[in-house]
Amino acid sequence: MAALRQQQARQAEERRSAGSSWAGNDLVFSTSLGTPIEPRNLTRHFYSVRDRAELPGIRFHDLRHTCLTLLLGLGTPPHIAQAIAGHSHVDVTMMIYAHSGMAEHTEALRKLGEAFGSSD
Repeated sequence: MAALRQQQARQAEERRSAGSSWAGNDLVFSTSLGTPIEPRNLTRHFYSVRDRAELPGIRFHDLRHTCLTLLLGLGTPPHIAQAIAGHSHVDVTMMIYAHSGMAEHTEALRKLGEAFGSSD
């Protein structure tokens, strides 16, 4: 929330500086004139920030993958994750982003065993 409030303050200053040139698209992240950021420019900027921070070879798309994987892992309903991702079908969201680990496998098999009356 703090980062979003800082962004809001920066954008308010950009809006004042742009005056009548401000596009007013109600975007959280925009150019200094309030217009959408071109995808290639956003990607280039991301890579320069990543390199300055000396982070490993994380791709911009990896941020999306991590966000959706975490949302689903935190129990976000799949249809909400689908809407955030902008996927046309929830199946796409679940196929690509819903990962299960060994703990989940073990728990699922334990429950199956209990359903059949197994004590192990």
